[in-house]
Amino acid sequence: MEFPVDQNRAAEHGFHLSTPHLIPVYRLEAALGHPLDLGDTVHGHRRIVPLTGGTFAGPELSGKLVPGASADWQTIMPDGTAIVDVRYTLQTDAGVILDVRSRGVRHGSAEVLARIARGEDVDPTEYTFRTSTQIETAAADLDWLNKGVFVAVAGRQPAGVIYETYLVA
Repeated sequence: MEFPVDQNRAAEHGFHLSTPHLIPVYRLEAALGHPLDLGDTVHGHRRIVPLTGGTFAGPELSGKLVPGASADWQTIMPDGTAIVDVRYTLQTDAGVILDVRSRGVRHGSAEVLARIARGEDVDPTEYTFRTSTQIETAAADLDWLNKGVFVAVAGRQPAGVIYETYLVA
């Protein structure tokens, strides 16, 4: 979706805002453990899905997902939409720890979401899975991660999930 920009009005104000673009940061391919189903709580149907391992790679970063320190806390809506709160820990090949927190949504048609829930392999173009992401580190050479705004496009696989994370520049 593109929103119209009134160039005349922008010129009247004497400033122009740049259009953001996306810079690839990494692709994470994570394995999933058996979900812990809390059931229907006062806040909705809750599940915790462990991320049990995986690797990530990008133009400037690569490494592994730290198992035991990574999971997706989900709220499943009555229509099958998943509100996700993903917290995972990455370790770069240089040994640097990254604390990653992503909040987002996975939604689609009832039929597609039911197929995902059954563990079927569903083409990610059939649904939407997006997150906003924050990355924190103590490494001085990676301080740009602490200051960045990131988004991710994700896809669910039968035994895993893929997140492609981008810096909004």
